[in-house]
Amino acid sequence: MERKPAQALFVGRTYFDVTFVTDHVPEGDEKAVAHDYAFSMGGNAVMAGLCCTKLGIPIDLLTTVAHDWLGQMSVQKFGDYGVQYFPRAVTRSAVSLIRSRHGQRAILRCRDEDFLEPYPNLEVSNYRIVHFDGHQPDAALHYAKLCREHGIVTSLDGGSLRENTEELLEHIDVAVVSERLCEQMGGQKPEEMLGYLRAKGCKVGAVTLGEGGVVWYSGDSGNRYLEAFAVPKEKVIDSNGAGDVFHGAYVFSWLRHREAMWESHFRFAAAAAAHAVQYLGNEAGLPLFSNVEALLRPRLAVANQ
Repeated sequence: MERKPAQALFVGRTYFDVTFVTDHVPEGDEKAVAHDYAFSMGGNAVMAGLCCTKLGIPIDLLTTVAHDWLGQMSVQKFGDYGVQYFPRAVTRSAVSLIRSRHGQRAILRCRDEDFLEPYPNLEVSNYRIVHFDGHQPDAALHYAKLCREHGIVTSLDGGSLRENTEELLEHIDVAVVSERLCEQMGGQKPEEMLGYLRAKGCKVGAVTLGEGGVVWYSGDSGNRYLEAFAVPKEKVIDSNGAGDVFHGAYVFSWLRHREAMWESHFRFAAAAAAHAVQYLGNEAGLPLFSNVEALLRPRLAVANQ
């Protein structure tokens, strides 16, 4: 069966994540056994793209692939998900070691910063939206500018400050950033960051606050607040990757109902993220559409009373 052209392109870096649960991290000549662990695909834009695909809309990926056994595994994974990928060679696959504890995560990243080749030149005119995580700064800026020329919506996961984040934001339509970026940019408060995003020309801006919800705006609206979906503390297993799920889910929601208000897209994304934190490992937490619907149904019922 011929694959339909993808509606979205996700641009980022591929990781493999080893997530472990332990009360004690050994040092020196110690040894320890973790209570639990998960091995999974990782990378912000990669996981956001896989989330969108699992929810029901296939995507394309422009991502890093190394010529090593983890690189071979990533190619196999993309095939399993039905994702078309455009590789950019790196020397070694990137790996994250993640300690998940009490709903928080400590991350040690291992990666080569240098690319072995330029980013591939892709035709973007068939996409409706292109999402970036900033991990390929040169590719992100090139394709963000190209999308502007073609009237294609651009989306940014502003999880951390990167070498050209401020320039890139001038070409972004939907900027969803983290509290960490606020801190890295002079300790701005979320409301100040929204003002900054407006000044950059972002049509939609948001700051994610984890379990504190999301502050956001759309167009000329004032700043708004959307609360997070409550998850009992005993059910919060792993918060790593929840942000990636949030991004992938709002892209999916926008593609599915582009005429809908952004509040509904962010509410859908918040429900998807609430599902994700209840599972150990990125891939285990990727929701099906039915999982998100089940979380949304009670809230929509209350709203309609």
